[in-house]
Amino acid sequence: MATPSLFSLFCMFSFLLGMADAHCLSPHFYQSSCPKALSVIRTAVNKAVAKERRMGASLLRLHFHDCFVLGCDASILLNDTANFKGEKTADPNNNSVRGYDLIDAIKSRLESLCPRVVSCADIVAVAARDSVVALGGPTWTVQLGRRDSTTASFRAAKRDLPSPGLSLSGLISAFAKKGFTAKEMVALSGINIITAFRLKEKKRTHTIGKVHCKLFRDRIYHETNINDGFKRSKQKICPSEGGGENLSGMDGTPDVFDNIYFRHLKDNKGLLHSDQQLYSGGSTDSLVLSYSTHPTYFFADVAKAMVKMGNLSLLTGTQGEIRTKCWKINGS
Repeated sequence: MATPSLFSLFCMFSFLLGMADAHCLSPHFYQSSCPKALSVIRTAVNKAVAKERRMGASLLRLHFHDCFVLGCDASILLNDTANFKGEKTADPNNNSVRGYDLIDAIKSRLESLCPRVVSCADIVAVAARDSVVALGGPTWTVQLGRRDSTTASFRAAKRDLPSPGLSLSGLISAFAKKGFTAKEMVALSGINIITAFRLKEKKRTHTIGKVHCKLFRDRIYHETNINDGFKRSKQKICPSEGGGENLSGMDGTPDVFDNIYFRHLKDNKGLLHSDQQLYSGGSTDSLVLSYSTHPTYFFADVAKAMVKMGNLSLLTGTQGEIRTKCWKINGS
């Protein structure tokens, strides 16, 4: 086993004194205990995204779905046990969230280099950042030193992840409960980690970046703040009755990190109700307009929001554990 760094020992001591929190994180946490950790993660992510560009968005969404439920503790990776029902099969995650196998492969490689040193939670956080960079998006400094949970919550996953049917006030409220401002909510929405959470991926058929008719039917038949041409094109795919499982693209560029999401909203081409709520005469209209015309503003704000999200309800010091396999707690 690699020798713990002085910084990690300090954090463990701080925890015993009741002082451990996000301040125990450091971008250099593994500098001495596992110096190749970041390069191993980056190499694996780059290879995966080069092979399948949509994997970048999937890793980003995996991080979001982990952090919004119990905190950034890799609880989403745990399989069900006799003691708890995990988060993988909760409605927002089931047949939707992916990237588990890649995280497991990265963990296996790191365990061979530095046994019980690098947490699964940190792997997920770094992989999300590296996937955005691989897709041409901004970078940010990932603070390291998270520890892994020893439990998961099916109920919390169903409760805490934002629904695509939320109103603007509902979206603001859902993010405020996690400490985010309305501005940060809009920035995070722009990377489709909300609107994509009910997407499906069937065996042998990639449908990531597509939405089932039943989730946007009400919008294209009953809402008025929608582009006529866009509405008609979606009605060809989604009839007023039946065809609930028919699929439509998100009308973005899922293989590239850009600001097209906001340009579509400005043209009333939001596919889901919660999408168009961001530009519907409300308090976030000005942000959508700003991001639609100034991608650099969007890149800067989303990077800041991702740093904040990565610090949600952390386990540090001697809390939790460092799993040897991301899908199960140690000793199980």
